Amino acid sequence: MSQGADIAFPHLGITIGHLPKGITIGGFTIAFYGIIIACGMLAGLMLARWQAKRTGQEPDVYSDYAIWGIIFAIIGARLYYVAFSWDAYKNNLLQIFNTRGGGLAIYGGVIAAVLTAIVYCKKKKYSFFLFADTAVPGLVLGQIIGRFGNFMNREAFGEYTDSLFAMRLKVSDVTSANITSTMREHISIQDGIRYIQVHPTFLYEAAWNVLVLTAMLLYTKKKKFDGEIFLIYLIGYGLGRAWVEGLRTDQLQIGTTGIAVSQVFSAVLVVAGVVVWIYRMRRLKKKEK
Repeated sequence: MSQGADIAFPHLGITIGHLPKGITIGGFTIAFYGIIIACGMLAGLMLARWQAKRTGQEPDVYSDYAIWGIIFAIIGARLYYVAFSWDAYKNNLLQIFNTRGGGLAIYGGVIAAVLTAIVYCKKKKYSFFLFADTAVPGLVLGQIIGRFGNFMNREAFGEYTDSLFAMRLKVSDVTSANITSTMREHISIQDGIRYIQVHPTFLYEAAWNVLVLTAMLLYTKKKKFDGEIFLIYLIGYGLGRAWVEGLRTDQLQIGTTGIAVSQVFSAVLVVAGVVVWIYRMRRLKKKEK
């Protein structure tokens, strides 16, 4: 690894010498995180429109929804984060509105987006389950792209590791609260620069989501009922997130229990998805008899 590299994967021989977190235009800094999230949303919408056209639907239905879905997803992602990080905001409520300081939770955004879709479909007299099947691949694509915003921010990583995919970061680039005692025990120093070595969990999740997205796209024309692709998302994403969340050091936890909120929610999604899938398949078989 070359000296002073911002990010490196030492066992893979990958070194990124300089990777800024944003660009400055006219004295105003634009974070790459925000740019990447915006690109993820746009790409997700384009995929949803393609899925709609592919399945004989009107693509504009999804474009019209996106305006409201994105707004409420951002609000939901922020509220979810604040709710489970309340101690950091209770004495300074104005910081709740300071999204530039970080703090968006994917699950909060997903919940808000789904609730918005339910209301939207009811008003438009559109099948929610057909809508969900069409839109959810776009959601996953947005999540895949969005995780690279975490990469640019040097956040959402896991515990210390010396495995093949271990990632090395400058201590100065990382939020100190996310550095565990185990990481500190393994800090390396090169030319006066301190480094930690961690699991790149945001990359693990992105890679897992590529598999989930591929499965959904391949299965679309084989699905047996509306809502089945949505159930694949709940089960597939839930399984991957439950595993990845267990490695992360910046978990949102339930009070002082030490239990990660996302792991619990992921488990609920998986169980609910499997139960509903079995129920729907049994009903389908009964109708076919």
